Amino acid sequence: MLARILLIAVCLSVLVSGHALAATHYVSDSLEITMRSGKSTSHGIIRMLRSGTPLNVLETDNDTGYSRVRTRDGKTGWVLSRFLMKGQAARDKLAAAEKKLAEIEIENNKMAATMETMKVKLSSIEKDRTNLDGVNRKVSQELAEIKRTASSALAIDSENKELKSRVVALERKLQTLHQENEGLKDRTDRDWFMVGAGVVLLGIIVGLIIPRIRWRKKSSWDTF
Repeated sequence: MLARILLIAVCLSVLVSGHALAATHYVSDSLEITMRSGKSTSHGIIRMLRSGTPLNVLETDNDTGYSRVRTRDGKTGWVLSRFLMKGQAARDKLAAAEKKLAEIEIENNKMAATMETMKVKLSSIEKDRTNLDGVNRKVSQELAEIKRTASSALAIDSENKELKSRVVALERKLQTLHQENEGLKDRTDRDWFMVGAGVVLLGIIVGLIIPRIRWRKKSSWDTF
């Protein structure tokens, strides 16, 4: 009953306000209405129009209460203006809303499944991140140990280089001392050789002089 009252109110408002030519209207929530060849029930029925059928209103005759309309496939005819409304039929709106709701539910289920998948991936990522943190700490410790070892190795290498330099300097000094020692040894040998030669020469001289001295003394003694 309420639906019929609303339908009548809508139809009256349509009749009072008039209709713009070629405006789109819809068959009301009645099951079917007739599209006739003229503006009375005496004219022949062209076709039956189901509720929710979109129609282009070409003109409206307020005296007869009929409107000339055209269907989407190009058929033209007359229908009672009170069975037309500007909006879609409620059941069509309901069907569209139910379809949209079903699509939203499907999309929601997809999003829920995607969310679950993302949660699993996030959990795996968190686990991997924890493992990577542990590996990073271990690598950092190993790197610090390597740096300490490298620092010690550099210090040892520096000490080795310094020791090698000192060894080379000592070897050079030792070689110089050895050369000087050899020079002194050669000089000592030469000195000893000269001393020996001098002694021998002195002995020869003495050996030559002493007999003469004795002979002279003897000769001087003989003269007395």
